[in-house]
Amino acid sequence: MLVHKKTNLPTKACAACGKPFTWRKKWEKVWDEVKYCSERCRRNKANKDKE
Repeated sequence: MLVHKKTNLPTKACAACGKPFTWRKKWEKVWDEVKYCSERCRRNKANKDKE
């Protein structure tokens, strides 16, 4: 079992808002595919593409 300290977790910038967000356990297997920090940002990005 791999134990991470919260300060050592990887981070990314959100594609919609640009704010940094950190790795979450639920993203463990798909971390490379995660682009947005939240469901709200994911939805808002989809709306901006339609305009």
